[in-house]
Amino acid sequence: MGDVLAYEAELLGLVREYLDFAEFEETLKVFTKECKIKGKTLPKPAGVSSRDSKVLPVQKDLLTAFENGEQKVFFQLWEEHISSSVRDNEPVAQKLEFYLHIHFATYLLKHSMGKPDKAEFEERISHFKAYLETKGAALSQTTEFLPFYALPFVPNPMVHPSFKELFQDSWTLDLRTRLEKFLSLTLKARQTPRLLNLFKENGQCNKEMLQHLHQQLVESEHRTMTYLKRFNKMQADYHNLIGVTAELVDSLEATVNGKMITPEYLQSVCVRLFSNQMRQSVAHSIDFTRPGTASTMLRASLAPVKMQDVPLLPSLDYEKLKKDLVTGNDRLKAFLLQALRWRLTTSYPGEQRDTVLQAYISNDLLDCHSNCQRSVLKLLHSKSEVVRQYMARLINAFASLAEGRVYLSQNPTLLRMLEERLKAEDKDSLTWENVLGALQKFSLRRALQSAMIKDGLIFWLVDVLTDTDCLSDYTLEYSVALLMNLCLRSAGKKMCARIANHVLKVLSDLLGHENHEIQPYVNGTLYSILAIPSVREEARAMGMEEILRCFIKEGNAEMIRQIEFIIKQLNSEEPLNDSIVSDDEEEEDDEEEDHDIMEADLDKDEVLQPQLGELAGEKLLTTEYLGIMTHTPKTKKKLFPGVHQSTDEPLQRPVTPGYHRTV
Repeated sequence: MGDVLAYEAELLGLVREYLDFAEFEETLKVFTKECKIKGKTLPKPAGVSSRDSKVLPVQKDLLTAFENGEQKVFFQLWEEHISSSVRDNEPVAQKLEFYLHIHFATYLLKHSMGKPDKAEFEERISHFKAYLETKGAALSQTTEFLPFYALPFVPNPMVHPSFKELFQDSWTLDLRTRLEKFLSLTLKARQTPRLLNLFKENGQCNKEMLQHLHQQLVESEHRTMTYLKRFNKMQADYHNLIGVTAELVDSLEATVNGKMITPEYLQSVCVRLFSNQMRQSVAHSIDFTRPGTASTMLRASLAPVKMQDVPLLPSLDYEKLKKDLVTGNDRLKAFLLQALRWRLTTSYPGEQRDTVLQAYISNDLLDCHSNCQRSVLKLLHSKSEVVRQYMARLINAFASLAEGRVYLSQNPTLLRMLEERLKAEDKDSLTWENVLGALQKFSLRRALQSAMIKDGLIFWLVDVLTDTDCLSDYTLEYSVALLMNLCLRSAGKKMCARIANHVLKVLSDLLGHENHEIQPYVNGTLYSILAIPSVREEARAMGMEEILRCFIKEGNAEMIRQIEFIIKQLNSEEPLNDSIVSDDEEEEDDEEEDHDIMEADLDKDEVLQPQLGELAGEKLLTTEYLGIMTHTPKTKKKLFPGVHQSTDEPLQRPVTPGYHRTV
């Protein structure tokens, strides 16, 4: 109570100031009267009363923009500070706005020394036309304004009898006076009340703090659950150990008194010490009649042990999940896509991740086997950029695992959908980046390679790589690696032969790129396409050998050796090998190398953050979508281990950048 009394006068002043600002006139009278009756002191209002009009900064800005002919600035401020109800319903405001549009449309004619800038004048006239056809159309039946609808179509309005008045100084001054009067009446010049400032500042600060605290709470709960499990296990082990210790003390006392301890009893005590089944079996197999055996086992049990198998994640209700992915609102869809991806990317490689992926596949999470009009895969075409991005991220995560690529490749339309998104999305977006990453990983599979080559993706990639300034390191690396994987096929080489000069110019530029991670893929692409005689001829004609030798002087040992192989290929006179031409007809079984790498880029720059009270990640899945335990161990398909070629030679097998870096 003491704190309230200490600040009472100031608080009452804040309330009065706000009531005055918001024009609660009757309330303000009652409030003042009651304060007087109760003997509460009301401080004098700081500064001017709201009734004493002073020019607000926005009024000055509007008048300055009017005088300087700054049309965009003026109308931006106009729409921001003049309420739509006034602009749309008040006749005075509508008429004034019409004349203001005329003022800005003719401004250049009145204030240019010579001829006005043609492009800018045409832009202003176009803006005026657009206004007449939209908002200004409401006044077309008014006699006062009817002549001005012809203004945009008059070649020289300065000499036209109907518009001469517009170019007189008196017309502009009169309009400015009307504008100034309108602004002074409409925009009530008063200081923003301190109460409102306090609310805005603290509200924003508190909102950000609450979000931060909420995120910390989610992380803390996760850590708490982990520590609680460890504590419960330690507590159980502690109680077990106390019990065994008590029995051993009793046994020691009995021994002192001359009683014998049987091996069976000793074995039963040790079995209790070795809690898990593996250790129990070991305890039963030990001969406890041999001296020192029990102490050896005890020391072994107390020694640090290797971390046991990582527990499997809870099963989910996939029917409900898929339903909400298709019919839920965009924010829920994005949160679900994020949580499902995190399950894959943050799970431990091995049984835990394999089980997550198998659960996704066996429940057809992405509707790869569905022909429904509204399938999960259709989220790639969502109107929400965030949903498209998070769908692309999830597909990229699937494609990072060999079993995931097998699953995705079973949908006949997915590849085409990804290619469409690649050409539709902005090149600096994360959606584009993840779609590209997924396609690059798809290119490890022969059937998908063939489809991409047939769809002309090589031509598109070469065009994209012509200008690398707009590409991130990830997109540049994956673009070049995708191009290389497609060019390893004979059909891909032949596609390049059709635009040999263009391809060679792009590759020669990439040889000197500052991102050295792309060099193996550039070298691999060059080496591959130079197997075509016509490409070799084009390369010789443009002096490719001299270009390559320049890089030998600057490169590292590995780069130098690879370039030497490329020069050797360039100077080769071997005709096109018929067996290479027919390689597209072989190995239709699509045996794939084991390239399971989950790169960190999949979870970078998360744009979606939970608000206070929103569930996200694993908590969202286990709270709203917990299913019946359905985990069934499944033997992972044994994948082709991969051929480890010498680093001296350019790459000659499909790879992903993530896998290549790891190797």
